[in-house]
Amino acid sequence: MAHFDGHSAEARRTLKLPIAALLILSGAPGAWAHGTSRIDPIVLEKTGGFIIGGKHFNVPPANSNTPATPNRTLSCDHGYVEYFLPINPRKTSIVLWHSSSAQVWQNRWDGGEGYKDKLLRADYPTYIWDGPRVGRANWSCETITYTPSNRDQGNFTAWKFGPTIPAGQVPTPAEFYPGTQFPANSPKLEEYWWNATGARYDEFDNAYNIEIETDAAAVAADSGRLGNQIVYLTNSAGGLRAMKTTAKTTKSNISGIVTYESIGYVFPIGDPESPTLCTALTPACAFGPLGVPLEDFKKLAKLKKIQFVWGDNRPETEQQVILSRLCAKLINKYGGNAEVLKLAEDAGLKGSTHIPFMDMDNDKVASLLFKVLKKNKLDSYQRSNPWGSWRWLF
Repeated sequence: MAHFDGHSAEARRTLKLPIAALLILSGAPGAWAHGTSRIDPIVLEKTGGFIIGGKHFNVPPANSNTPATPNRTLSCDHGYVEYFLPINPRKTSIVLWHSSSAQVWQNRWDGGEGYKDKLLRADYPTYIWDGPRVGRANWSCETITYTPSNRDQGNFTAWKFGPTIPAGQVPTPAEFYPGTQFPANSPKLEEYWWNATGARYDEFDNAYNIEIETDAAAVAADSGRLGNQIVYLTNSAGGLRAMKTTAKTTKSNISGIVTYESIGYVFPIGDPESPTLCTALTPACAFGPLGVPLEDFKKLAKLKKIQFVWGDNRPETEQQVILSRLCAKLINKYGGNAEVLKLAEDAGLKGSTHIPFMDMDNDKVASLLFKVLKKNKLDSYQRSNPWGSWRWLF
């Protein structure tokens, strides 16, 4: 309910001016404002979407004896961006880069509040990115072959729900890791399981498609349409793509990367500490390690913060964890600010899955993110309280 004591004119102006504003007041778990006993509403000035990058391609005829059709094209290999702009935005834009599906940013495993709304509740302009050929940007400039395969149950181990593939179609609570942050003991376990494994896209995991995705992402970053102080939040193979994108950019609009369980890393070509680099444009190099020229790698060292985050079901001996520490070391070697964060050992958060921002304790995972943004001065507002103290209206 609005309170007009001593502020009636200002309150009326505040309510009238943002005519197109969208107010969302949620009582869902995790919606409480940090350090308060009330709920902060989500107040949006604008939402929308756009395509960016790609090309207008004159499709060659299937029969080589047939001439190409003049003035006819297919718009393809572009990226798609959905955006949500708070009415009182912070300077830092958060770009959510999924590996499996945009759905991972929308909700918790049980349908509770996801990262998108947590970020908007904290006034961060938020963008969801679908790279070329993925999700809502699936027009390809080339022929793509999709071969169905039984992969649902394979997600159980890939996403660190449990140590072995379940015996049946639906995993039992006993097959999950002890203390998992997936709602394994819920009577709705089967519903949550099918929602989790079904809401994903074909990821086109090959090094060739990494180049196509990061070409479009670099255009998006340089365009300024995502803001001029971008922090990428990524998951799984999205981390490799965000690093490769940063190396391709020509401007300095990217300010940070926080990547949850990044599978794949880039390293400077020619540095004696770099590992053996993967060079084939095939699925064999879908997760790197990939090389970039030293001068491009140094762009990562110019970011305000890079953080590689791991759950507690990833031992130090795992190759990707080893590579994350080496990547952070080399970024810092060239003057950067990179670190590896283990959620259990460093923050006391146990039972994390491969997608910790969907976990039942995602409010605690998010609080770590907000601390990183604040510590690295990525939390300031674009303007000083332009709408007056609008939050007292609620």
